[in-house]
Amino acid sequence: MRNYLLLLFLGFSLFAKAQAPSNKLVFEYDGAGNQVKRYLCLGCPSTTGKKANPKEIIALKEEDLQKFFQEDVISYYPNPVKEELYLKWELIADKTVTSIYLYDINGRVLKTYDNLDKANNLNILFFNYPTGTYLIVLIYNDGEQKTIKIVK
Repeated sequence: MRNYLLLLFLGFSLFAKAQAPSNKLVFEYDGAGNQVKRYLCLGCPSTTGKKANPKEIIALKEEDLQKFFQEDVISYYPNPVKEELYLKWELIADKTVTSIYLYDINGRVLKTYDNLDKANNLNILFFNYPTGTYLIVLIYNDGEQKTIKIVK
């Protein structure tokens, strides 16, 4: 009887574990952060499952980086972003990037990166931000600003 109960317990636990990754409770929020929708997504991939990784930063080639215009000195990869955005800019003697601000679509400052005078690239982590549109503003030492729109 004891062995039968042990086998029954193990069987149910394996069956329950096999069913867990295919169902996912999904929440949607409005711009103010209020929950507006909740539903059960059957057959959705698990959030704990293995995620598709974009190219490693080391493996990036110049043609992988996106630019606004061909003559622009700011490049970024990828857009849309999943977990991490790679920014690269060319250093020009009289014009350097001094700080970078990350804004959400409502204009709230989410992150500030300062003291970038000597840097020419930056990795911005997006894994802890919800899906949406974000703005990255690069501030130059002469006061000029450039804005990049990023989708997650």
